[in-house]
Amino acid sequence: MNPRRRTDAAVRLRRMHEELLRAYGPQHWWPAKTPFEAILGAYLTQNTAWKAVERSLENLRAAGALTPEGLRRVPLAKLRRLIRPSGFITRKVPALKAFMAMLDKDFGGSLQALKAMPTAALRQRLLDLPGVGPETADAILLYALGHAVPVADEYLRRIAERHGLLVPTGRARNSYDSLVELTRDAFAGDRAAGRGQLYNEFHALTVAVGKAHCGRTARCQGCPLAGDLRQAS
Repeated sequence: MNPRRRTDAAVRLRRMHEELLRAYGPQHWWPAKTPFEAILGAYLTQNTAWKAVERSLENLRAAGALTPEGLRRVPLAKLRRLIRPSGFITRKVPALKAFMAMLDKDFGGSLQALKAMPTAALRQRLLDLPGVGPETADAILLYALGHAVPVADEYLRRIAERHGLLVPTGRARNSYDSLVELTRDAFAGDRAAGRGQLYNEFHALTVAVGKAHCGRTARCQGCPLAGDLRQAS
């Protein structure tokens, strides 16, 4: 993408954030009561609807396993039963236990110690864990550990491509990194101190409009972003 087009795309995306905020209001994400619950949610929501994740979290809450101490005590077989509503338990259970092993071994079981790592090093540490890809790592960084990083997802990809902000090459989808870079560019003019909250709200708002209008089939009627789509045509 040439520099002028990249700048135009970033400006439009920043404007789209304002349109979504006017339409939906502040989202107050992530839907979790504690940072550790946000971490569990980031793992469990992989390839899974949030309603299913909520059932798993309720099971964990009832079992007293929504804290590091509680999860540490849960045997593998019981953990499989507790998170079964979220699916993919043969992958997610070992991934959760691997996170706990890393937290205990390298950080004395302290989320505060984990949070204190520099962002780039912490992101790589998370990516080195089994079952953690870029979206999960960034969700943990932003929502649980308070690091100002963008989170991109399938809804943002659909919006970016359908609005012509990013154009797929042939049939290939845009990469996660290209979506993150676009989001960084869109908010680069905002104060660094508040950028984490902006990334937080923007991701939540793209999920809101994505669920309502930008699923696998676009439902543009009544969409807060329809004006941008008309201008881009």
